[in-house]
Amino acid sequence: MRLALFQPDIPQNLGASLRLAACLGLELDIIEPCGFPLDDRSIRRAAMDYAGKAEVRRHASWAKFLENRAVGARLLLFTTRAAQPYHRFEYAASDILLFGRESAGAPEEVHEASDARLFIPLSAGARSLNVVTAAAMAAGEALRQTNGFPTPAP
Repeated sequence: MRLALFQPDIPQNLGASLRLAACLGLELDIIEPCGFPLDDRSIRRAAMDYAGKAEVRRHASWAKFLENRAVGARLLLFTTRAAQPYHRFEYAASDILLFGRESAGAPEEVHEASDARLFIPLSAGARSLNVVTAAAMAAGEALRQTNGFPTPAP
């Protein structure tokens, strides 16, 4: 299972996403361009000591990401413009959990390319969750359903 961030805007969220991926044994895709300079040094700084523990793939563009997508991997977009709640969806171990930009979400072409569009139900009046909070909730449910949680070290 993979997490994917579409053109992230906030370096601290990228760092937290790297830590989430490392801790849950997920791979992370970063779809560029980012809203901040992205180099190995900034990744290490944002992720602190977790940068080396996460498997990260950088993609220069949306088109490059789609070219490199594994055959059979479903692309699941988490968006406020979805009709299906994330906790009622049936996940597979090969799924890619995709999250849009913090500032603007995902453009129409990303919506169209997605195999499913899912939302996290929120209380009335709430606009959105932090992207890493949403990713943690989605990954937790997907891993629960697929029995994909890592085995704790003894």
